[in-house]
Amino acid sequence: MTSSASVLASTVATSTTAVLEDLRFSLTDYLVFSLLLSASAGIGVYFGFFSKAKNTTEEYLRGGKKMPTLPVAISLVSSQLSGVAMMSVPAETYSFGFNMMFVTWAMVLAVPVLIYVIVPVFYDNNVSNCYEYLEMRFSKRTRQLVTITFIFNQFLMLPVYMFVPSLAFSQVTGYNIHVINTVVSSICVFYTMLGGIKAVVWTDVVQGGVMLISVVLVAILGTSNTGGLANVLENASEGGRLDMNFGLDPRLRLTFISGMASGLLMWTGKVGLDQSCVQRIVSMPSYGHAKRCLVMAGIGFLLVMSFTCFAGIIMFAYYYGCDPIQAGLVTKPDKLMPFFIQDIMGHLMGMPGVFISCVFSASLSSLSASLNSFAGVVYFDYIKPRINHTEAKANATMKMVIVAMGAYCILGGFVVQNFNSIIQTMWTITGINMGAVVGVFLLGMFVPRCNAKVAVTGIAFSVLAMLWIIINGQMNFKSGLVKYEPLPNGLDRCEARNFQVILNAINNNLTRIPTTPIPSLEAPKQVTTAFNSNRDFSIYDISFYWYKVLGALLVFVWAIPMSFVWPLDKDEKQNPKLFSPFVRNWLNQPGPAFELEELPLKTPLSDEQIKDNDKGIATEA
Repeated sequence: MTSSASVLASTVATSTTAVLEDLRFSLTDYLVFSLLLSASAGIGVYFGFFSKAKNTTEEYLRGGKKMPTLPVAISLVSSQLSGVAMMSVPAETYSFGFNMMFVTWAMVLAVPVLIYVIVPVFYDNNVSNCYEYLEMRFSKRTRQLVTITFIFNQFLMLPVYMFVPSLAFSQVTGYNIHVINTVVSSICVFYTMLGGIKAVVWTDVVQGGVMLISVVLVAILGTSNTGGLANVLENASEGGRLDMNFGLDPRLRLTFISGMASGLLMWTGKVGLDQSCVQRIVSMPSYGHAKRCLVMAGIGFLLVMSFTCFAGIIMFAYYYGCDPIQAGLVTKPDKLMPFFIQDIMGHLMGMPGVFISCVFSASLSSLSASLNSFAGVVYFDYIKPRINHTEAKANATMKMVIVAMGAYCILGGFVVQNFNSIIQTMWTITGINMGAVVGVFLLGMFVPRCNAKVAVTGIAFSVLAMLWIIINGQMNFKSGLVKYEPLPNGLDRCEARNFQVILNAINNNLTRIPTTPIPSLEAPKQVTTAFNSNRDFSIYDISFYWYKVLGALLVFVWAIPMSFVWPLDKDEKQNPKLFSPFVRNWLNQPGPAFELEELPLKTPLSDEQIKDNDKGIATEA
């Protein structure tokens, strides 16, 4: 069977180009795709030139604090579902199983934390930039340190957000990936620059609708083409994709505990403590509106992400025993989703165009929101203090920042194309500092005894420690001590299942010389894999899903003891509004209140006390 699989893989690899010609975009697909980009650009033009709003920074960044609830909720969902989610999450569940769903389900825990712990603090202090809070609670230096980490993250992640959909478009059109990246990045920069936050939100509404339609259609058509839900679950179960991992070893790639913990911290940080989302949450007219917005966003996110995770399971069930990656038709798992869409929907006019539009919608949402908030942070934290501020100058400067960052995203695509697993790359990069950022916000809201010196050194300690752990972890990856091999699939069922795409590839080249792999005679190497480890425990082997959690914990590990070394000044007064409502109530706790019946009864006076009282009255008289 192994020999047969090798023959098939070798044969198919040489005829990939011929087969992929049958899986290209049609004219209708191009029209659908162009329509979406035109709608996005049109919204930017409307809010940039025809809307009657004032030309102020308040209007540009917060929509005049009059944004409607439902569109903002859809916008929050859209911006969290980047092209990475649309393509890399199905690739993750296809390769490693259903455990990715635990990360999604963590949103159920994150929404109450946002509503009752974090967002009330921003509204009570009239915060428009979440980093303002750190200056109020700690110091300007704390704010600057965290905004530097925000800018650092944006520089690393924005090229990824834009490159992934270009990858998808390249897969189904054959066009040069960097040309696509340039065109689409330019359109996104155009409407974000012109329309501000209103253009971002209303474009997200259009793109969110496209995303929802796309993922539902993928689930329905994929399940139908696989033979029904029962067949999907049966194939996925046989292939080990439905196995839930409840292991406690932090070196396991993804388990229930690591998924829920890292998911809770990530969604709390991404939605509640990242300026790109906070900017939209505080654009609501009141805290009540923000609460409803977050509940709706949480439900929408769970709906779309559940479909997206399950799409990977459907994809595996469809290709069970006939893996396009092993066949050489797809070079990496992150490219598998567009191939699958074209395979199952290619005969339906315009449907591949709808899905690729979905991937682009997701990425444009993330990119536009990040560009808008990035411009605001750069201007107000680093440019405004150094110039003579006017509203017109501020808007013009922020637009120039957006254009410059867009050009950087285009150039960054040349680096991103060399990444193997996009989702692993993203979690690893953000693991350096995201945990520290979430940790210092929570420290400020929950631990009144911590001052600015404790906060700044806590951030530095966490970031440096995580940088050391991640660098050594990557060295272990390079040396082969940590190796995440996906769950097995094969090519042994292609003919039995009449898999036309791969069978066509085989028929195009029947003269390929078969090769047989030579079995290794070396002793088994000690290695940490995605599902087990035979090595002695090392902190450098822990899964990248733990990086954010560990980074946040390190802030508290440093800050709590150091708050006794550097205590608050005795004269320093703290504003209770700077703490989470729960802590605020505790700080303002009055003395014990007694009901009347609980108060002790007075004991009757003695005869001597009565005489003394009478003498006192007589004397006064």
